[in-house]
Amino acid sequence: MNTLLYSIHLFLQGPPPPPHQSPQLIPLMLVIGVIVVFIIVTIYNRIILQRIRQASRQSKQTHNLMQQALNSCETNVIMYDVAKDYTSKLYGHMIPDKGVTSDEWKAHVHPDDLPEALHCIRQVISGEVEEKEFNYRWNFNFGEGEPRWGYLHNYSVGEKVPGITRPVSVISTLIDETELMSRQEEEEEIAEKYKLVFEHSVIGLSFYSADGWLIDANKKMRELCHFDNDDYDSYFSNTNLFDASPFHENVDKNHVEEFWVCSKSEYNDLHIYLEIRLHPIHDENGKLTYIAIAIRDITEEREMYMQEKLNDLQIQKANEEIQLYEKELHYLMETCSIQAWRISLDRNVIEFYKGLSTVDNQFTLQQLQSIFYNQDDDFVRDLSNPAEAISKPLSYMGRMHPMVSRRSVEPQWVQINSIPEYDKDGKLKGAFGVWRNIHQLMQKQEQLKRETERAIESGRLKSVFLANMTHEIRTPLNAIVGFSDLLQMMTTSEEKQEIIHVIHNNCDMLLRLINDIMAISSMDSNGLVMKPEDADFAPAFDEICQSLAQRVENPNVQFIKDNPYKTLQTRLDVGRTMQVITNFVTNSVKYTQEGHIRVGYRIQDNGLYFYCEDTGTGIPKDQCSKVFDRFVKLNDYVQGTGLGLSICKAIAERCNGKIGVDSELGKGSTFWMWIPCKIKNVEEINN
Repeated sequence: MNTLLYSIHLFLQGPPPPPHQSPQLIPLMLVIGVIVVFIIVTIYNRIILQRIRQASRQSKQTHNLMQQALNSCETNVIMYDVAKDYTSKLYGHMIPDKGVTSDEWKAHVHPDDLPEALHCIRQVISGEVEEKEFNYRWNFNFGEGEPRWGYLHNYSVGEKVPGITRPVSVISTLIDETELMSRQEEEEEIAEKYKLVFEHSVIGLSFYSADGWLIDANKKMRELCHFDNDDYDSYFSNTNLFDASPFHENVDKNHVEEFWVCSKSEYNDLHIYLEIRLHPIHDENGKLTYIAIAIRDITEEREMYMQEKLNDLQIQKANEEIQLYEKELHYLMETCSIQAWRISLDRNVIEFYKGLSTVDNQFTLQQLQSIFYNQDDDFVRDLSNPAEAISKPLSYMGRMHPMVSRRSVEPQWVQINSIPEYDKDGKLKGAFGVWRNIHQLMQKQEQLKRETERAIESGRLKSVFLANMTHEIRTPLNAIVGFSDLLQMMTTSEEKQEIIHVIHNNCDMLLRLINDIMAISSMDSNGLVMKPEDADFAPAFDEICQSLAQRVENPNVQFIKDNPYKTLQTRLDVGRTMQVITNFVTNSVKYTQEGHIRVGYRIQDNGLYFYCEDTGTGIPKDQCSKVFDRFVKLNDYVQGTGLGLSICKAIAERCNGKIGVDSELGKGSTFWMWIPCKIKNVEEINN
């Protein structure tokens, strides 16, 4: 600043005018110099003012940040003046605004913590240390009443001035840790309680690490496992849990689950019975952290149980004759589906018995009518006045709701018989009787009726079948006999070949009819026999398709084979499978006049899926489920026994597979079958 003023002075003074300069120019130069100086001073003042404002904003921001930091951590800041022996508050609520004397400060420090606190402060005051951290308890109550103790964490720093070796004041930052210490004390108290419970539990408890090494065991566990014995203590400490009995054979160390077992233990000729339970402990992420083992001595319980069992046997033996009588009576009534019942007018109840003494069920007399299913029966309507209804012997047969017999969920047919009961004065007191469950008998009668109708229908179907068979067998036989006689009359080889072809087709038709009849007869008598074997199904399928293609004689029908595999090693009954495919194709040939017949298979759902798709007449939706029944022919004018598809269904069921048809009338049908089998090797055909 002095340099600047000196420069301005020289500028105002200016150099001495040359000899030839005019004296009139001097005032003008002075005015210009004053203006320049004014501009320079103004700019300089503005720069200084701007820097002062910026420094003020930064100071204010720093103060705000410090204020927020102090507020967030509940910090107190105090300053102890060594010369005045007085403590002032810089920030916080620890001491009053006016400050405190040394005696007041000492009075608010807990007596147990005062010596240590004074020692630490004196170390800072003496210059022995530049800074010091320590803790002490502080009474926040500066008024009357009980002390309000809190925990403070103290950080003190000595403040020095140049020329003096010892600090002139001590600035202390104190953090109120009362809440933290309270939580810590509570946690320690809870931990101590849990530890006390753990140590003095009546059940032996021990904890193992996740990899099976012993961490700790309580007093009861040490007692049960004889930890006091050096050998046993060494054994449990040095043996991994997963290598010890009974866990080594029952617990997977890679996947620890709950485990419970009862075990007999022998030690020094003592036999004790232990209940052992293993419980895995996982963290919040499901990771195994510890393994808890609980052991309980159940020796006394077992002895009590064995004694109780012995007492029960003695009581059972003492009551054997009575129970035998009750059992025989109960067996008789149970076998005959009979239950005793008694009506008591005084108690307003009807009771149903097991035997003659054990009440199995009971209802009020107001509920008596609701037991019966048909409320329109005369007997049921009369029950609105029970005393009148039971005043004479009765016999009734009808249906009851299952509220009496809990073993069923549907109304039961019953037959009821009862007689009235009178007291010694001749007054009606109720009724006693039995009711017999004849529901099975009624069902058998109904079943017999259905079976009779079924037998009649079966006889009718067999008659129709025999009539159809007579026609079906006679047709190819007549053709064979007739064309055989005609064969010897043919002269040309072409004519003979045509006749032989007709005879061959009719022989094949007759053979298929006989095979279907024999297959059905075999299934009815001995059941369907399956003979699975290892085979390469792909070439077998090609071979059967080559034979089936010859049966499609209609030039308007194209036979298509879908064999996606070159090799398919599997295990199944190839003959039965080919029988299904043959029946599918034969059925399609009968009903397809133009279009195509596509037969194929593929691997699907751990098995093989076979299909035969045609563009024939199709099947109505309501008939699709019936085509697999025996003797069913949707078109009586088409040759066949109506047995082929039923044979296919029996084969599919015997293989634990599925069979079905997807069809649309006028557009064709797709017959399919799926059977489970294990695929051993497969090689697809490269397209």
